[in-house]
Amino acid sequence: MENQSQIKITVATVTWNAAAVLQRTLDSVAEQDYPCVQHVVVDGCSSDQTLTLLRQYQERESTELEERHEIKVLSESDKGLYDAMNKAINMADGDYILFLNAGDKFHERDTLSKIADKISNFKFQISNLPAVIYGDTDIVDDEGRFLRKRHLRPPRQLTWQSFKDGMLVCHQAFFARTDIARQNLYNLRYRFSADYDWCIRVMKQGHALGLPMVNADIVVADYLDGGMTVKNHRRSLMERLRIMAAHYGWLTALARHAGFVFRALKRRIKRH
Repeated sequence: MENQSQIKITVATVTWNAAAVLQRTLDSVAEQDYPCVQHVVVDGCSSDQTLTLLRQYQERESTELEERHEIKVLSESDKGLYDAMNKAINMADGDYILFLNAGDKFHERDTLSKIADKISNFKFQISNLPAVIYGDTDIVDDEGRFLRKRHLRPPRQLTWQSFKDGMLVCHQAFFARTDIARQNLYNLRYRFSADYDWCIRVMKQGHALGLPMVNADIVVADYLDGGMTVKNHRRSLMERLRIMAAHYGWLTALARHAGFVFRALKRRIKRH
């Protein structure tokens, strides 16, 4: 692991009837100038044009990039989003894994090169590399136009305790070491906020192993406004309350969630 060319990054995308927004995600991964990328796409038996787009993507990339970016596609029934994400983790063979949803894209063509540069500063064996590399996220509309910065911002120094204040790092800007991710699969008891729980458990294990978490100091992803958590906001909040209580205790969870609700109401009043 003495130079970035040896660091392999798996980008995982989970799809289901995502043809309307998928192309920009595929193009974004294909346009990355970093040479050592695996793109894993797990599809839940889409009935629209998703699989057609994925076949075209595989054909185009194998020709144009001479297989510079390895692409793996799996399409089969699953038990929901987080089951599909677990499949992606088990298919990943990169040193790090990042989940980039259909509709989301990397902020710049050299995003993964910048991430690999950060990792390459740690000239150790893979077992001693950072547990997590993280960055910022911009919120965009259906046309990919910038709307706003995400209201929760990544801290200068991330620890597993940081998530007491909510999910300060967006899932799409959280690069986890794949070996740690594989030991901490998504908990399928959670339907809307398993990513919050997963990130905490990955960070906890990284802390237990004495591994750093490194701020990449860049915007990693342009995040499509209105994901599953937003569309199921109330149920997601209830799940997050349970997850927070499991990791930080009920007193902390109840106090923090009272603050979340108050701030959410203030933002809603401001917009109207």
